[in-house]
Amino acid sequence: MLIFLDTADINSIKKGIEYYPIAGVTTNPTIIAKENRDYLDLLKDIRKVIGEEKMFHIQVLATKAENIIKEAHFIKDTIGGNIYIKIPVIREGIKAIKMLKEENFKITATAIFTPQQALVAALAGANFVAPYVNRLDNISGDGVKVIRQIKKLFDTYNLDSKILAASFKNVEQVHKSSLEGAHSVTLPLEVLENLLHHPLTDSSVEAFIKDWKTAYNQTYLID
Repeated sequence: MLIFLDTADINSIKKGIEYYPIAGVTTNPTIIAKENRDYLDLLKDIRKVIGEEKMFHIQVLATKAENIIKEAHFIKDTIGGNIYIKIPVIREGIKAIKMLKEENFKITATAIFTPQQALVAALAGANFVAPYVNRLDNISGDGVKVIRQIKKLFDTYNLDSKILAASFKNVEQVHKSSLEGAHSVTLPLEVLENLLHHPLTDSSVEAFIKDWKTAYNQTYLID
């Protein structure tokens, strides 16, 4: 299991990298636009924060294969490091995935809402497929069920592509997706931090400290 940060906020990325086992960062045009600054400077700053080795998933904006390929080269050449090009699973996107894989690009197929979209993307050569969990749930779909079915298809046909589950709003969605075999998840920092939160954990820590202080009149092991 890999955990990614789904954000372009530099402070959130710094905090996430400091405290948690983060494999990398994922972005999309909407996430980047929210930061309201020059996008290239932002992407370069993110790369500086996470380093060259961590995975950085950056999405193209073009919708024609030849332009998708141009943007992919631009992203790779400009940002550098361990780059994954995010490409939506439209017809032109699948064509671009096939062509870019011939050039040894690493690809994340995105905007996935059905198991068959994921299957086609994997057969085209995508390293990751990114199904949107919460967006499906919001239209009375079942994002976790889609992950389960994608995992079954990949196992049945022995495909190397990995599931990068995306679009989460709560811990339960993350938990269920993990149980269904998602190889990785990408989360806003708030959702990631909520994975650790439980009131009994907090009260247990408080009790440990209280009992220690009662016995030893201090709240630490060593000075």
